[in-house]
Amino acid sequence: MANSLTLKKSNCKNCYKCIRNCPVKSIRFSGNQAHIIGNECILCGQCFVVCPQNAKQIVDETEKVRVLLNSGSPVIVSLAPSFIANYEGTGIAQMRAALKKLGFHDVEETALGATIVKTEYERILQEEKPDILISSCCHSVNLLIQKHFPSVLPYLANVLSPMQAHCMDIKKRYPNAKTVFIGPCVAKKDEAEYYDDVVDAVLTFEELTNWLKSENIELEKGMDSTAESRARFFPTTGGILKTMSQNQSAYTYMAVDSLDNVMAALREIEAGSIHNCFIEMSSCAGSCVGGPVMEHQKRSPLKGYMAVADYAGSKDFSVDQPDETDLRKTFTGIAQRSEMPSEMQISEILRKMGKFVPADELNCGSCGYNTCREKAVAIYQGKAESSMCLPFLKDKAESFSDTIVRNTPNGLIVMNDQLEVQQINKAAMKIMNLRYESDVLGEQVIRILDPSVFLKVQNSGIGIYDERVYLAEYQRYVEQTVVPDKESRMLICIMRDITEEESQRERKENISRQTIEVADRVVDKQMRIVQEIASLLGETAAETKIALTKLKESIADE
Repeated sequence: MANSLTLKKSNCKNCYKCIRNCPVKSIRFSGNQAHIIGNECILCGQCFVVCPQNAKQIVDETEKVRVLLNSGSPVIVSLAPSFIANYEGTGIAQMRAALKKLGFHDVEETALGATIVKTEYERILQEEKPDILISSCCHSVNLLIQKHFPSVLPYLANVLSPMQAHCMDIKKRYPNAKTVFIGPCVAKKDEAEYYDDVVDAVLTFEELTNWLKSENIELEKGMDSTAESRARFFPTTGGILKTMSQNQSAYTYMAVDSLDNVMAALREIEAGSIHNCFIEMSSCAGSCVGGPVMEHQKRSPLKGYMAVADYAGSKDFSVDQPDETDLRKTFTGIAQRSEMPSEMQISEILRKMGKFVPADELNCGSCGYNTCREKAVAIYQGKAESSMCLPFLKDKAESFSDTIVRNTPNGLIVMNDQLEVQQINKAAMKIMNLRYESDVLGEQVIRILDPSVFLKVQNSGIGIYDERVYLAEYQRYVEQTVVPDKESRMLICIMRDITEEESQRERKENISRQTIEVADRVVDKQMRIVQEIASLLGETAAETKIALTKLKESIADE
């Protein structure tokens, strides 16, 4: 498969929307990135349409076409009939005038090739009389059958698509011409590349619009009309049938659009419950006018059908019908490489996702797969990861967070914007002497705590951290942190019980105070003793001095 559809890896956000909408689950997830599995992809473009990050991109061939225009060969456009739905009010003459300004030699309608193809379908039904004949105009349907319903291949019409039939006709009329198809389909890029030398390049309508804008070329309004244009109905549901004669009474003619319906029809064919019918199949709802690369704002199957119906005529284009051998196209099965796991291996993978009994298998589809077993098979085949199971991740995250909340020594209280308690853990219940969570859950926090700090944080949006608070009602000291969660509009209160720390601090303070008091008393007593000693010493010295003086005087008198 050509790499017509690629992925901008940096844009993938793991939303799994692409895998949920992929009809054949041809997307692999690895390293938190989505990867398209080329061997299984049918290029329906649904992942491109639904991706909210625009992570999927279609390979732009504008530069390739510019090279063709500079090659010296005449470059002729095959313009898909759905153009009338994309460029409302602009007919083929106006499209031709604009595209010639870009350097194209001429522009023709792919509906010419559609006339050739429908005529060949009529011949096959009349002359070959197959049991079932499936139209081969839609390359995505062809890939679906080749890759996922190979048993239905014998019923797929071995006829060129209108794009190929028209470009082949152009090259027959202009032997040295190059051909460029312009339409609303991703798959046509792959079809053109796979079948060489028929279509030289493919542009989407969006690529054409961007090119015209870059050259400041504006499309003029105007509608040409011709009765010989019935094949313009081809891009609508039932459009092929509208162009066919349907004169084979042995056959039932029916149209099936959208891949869900197409796959259901293919399963019925596989089961052998459908016979004697011609089935027009289109992968897109509404057929090509609902194509994945119709420009987004113009992708409306109903309005598209009305635009096509107003533009289409009642008779066939005048074409030279090629020989049937020139219209042959060979389809072969494209084998799948994925190995299927055993029942034991599936069970083991399910257990790793926390699914031990069938009741655990929610089959919610959040991962993109229809059932948990289908997801387990994808994991075995390397397409998916266990982490894609959102219920499993949710349970795992809740279990992990509950374990933390349940076992942390800190008290936790979570309140909503009405200051109603939403969650409380056992540590907080112990601090406030609560027996049951139900006593406070859903109640205003004022029932258990002073709400002033919570109102302050709520109004300011600024958290308060490690504030020491005495809860008089509970006779507890706590170190309290209150933080706001702006996204969830919740308040989270974390309380660390520091009552024992405060008690120890008070005891230390009491001991210190008592020690100081004792020290003061000892010092005072010692000072008194010192003073008394000094006093006594002073009296003795005075008496001695007097006695000695008297003795001295006595001796002197003698």
